[in-house]
Amino acid sequence: MIKSASTTRVAGCDIRAALKEGISRLRAASVPSHTLAAELLLMHALGCDRTWLYTHSEAALDPAAAETYFSLIVRRAAGEPVQYLTGKQEFWGLEFEVTPAVLIPRPETEHVIEVALERLGARGIKIDLKTGAPSLPLRIADVGTGSGCLAVALAHELPHAEIFATDISPAALDVARRNAARHGFSARIHFLQTNLLDAFSSSLLVPHPSPLDLIVSNPPYVARNEAATLQREVREHEPHAALFGGPTGVEIYARLIEQASTLLRPGGTLVLELGYNSADKVRRMFHVQRKWANVNITNDLAGIPRVLAASVV
Repeated sequence: MIKSASTTRVAGCDIRAALKEGISRLRAASVPSHTLAAELLLMHALGCDRTWLYTHSEAALDPAAAETYFSLIVRRAAGEPVQYLTGKQEFWGLEFEVTPAVLIPRPETEHVIEVALERLGARGIKIDLKTGAPSLPLRIADVGTGSGCLAVALAHELPHAEIFATDISPAALDVARRNAARHGFSARIHFLQTNLLDAFSSSLLVPHPSPLDLIVSNPPYVARNEAATLQREVREHEPHAALFGGPTGVEIYARLIEQASTLLRPGGTLVLELGYNSADKVRRMFHVQRKWANVNITNDLAGIPRVLAASVV
């Protein structure tokens, strides 16, 4: 009855009134960025962009669209992330499908792409600027690909790269495959269901193995005992297997670093996203082996250590 009464109260309203009501409900539920969330959900319900939304604000809201919109508002007020409600998120200027099977791509993860391209330098350009000849092909692995955002973004920037995207979750790989197909990169991205880089020890899974030039990863890095500190939207809705990296949050890094040291060619680079307050712990892991050089950490825009890059000697 409450839902019916609430819907009746906004029945026959125009777009401006519906948006105002949505903002009010999300604000009352203490939803972060409630205005933006209400806008995105209304745009999704109407199938329009922001320009259309505001240039047609006095238009009557179709009853079916109103029902869809306010049902999404109810779900967002209950904690579901906007990205799962709309099924999409932008990353590196590209639109990605997201579902509850994958982590929602975040802007800070774009630093992984920036650092990877910087480390590749001239090798990241398709044509050798000195000779005009095609650059040597690149072999890249994206470990724990999730939505495929890193793999697809790298395929977009590096047309001469062959990319292997791994994930332990078959549901995540299904989403990543659809994202690769959406952007036209299915032929250059190979998806492997495996734990970290285990598949590279099998010639059946990775035929004609040869050293990798670059490995990137945004691994699970939240400590189990820090679950309560996460936002409700993250803790209750994003996949735990992609969030939690063990009791301290850094366990997966050690195994990944060990595997990368044997799979990268000399001069090849490993680029890792870092969890909060993990930079020193992860950096020390590289000093245990003498195979690594140029271990550098890049801060995000908030000044937080976000990405570590290191190259094999």
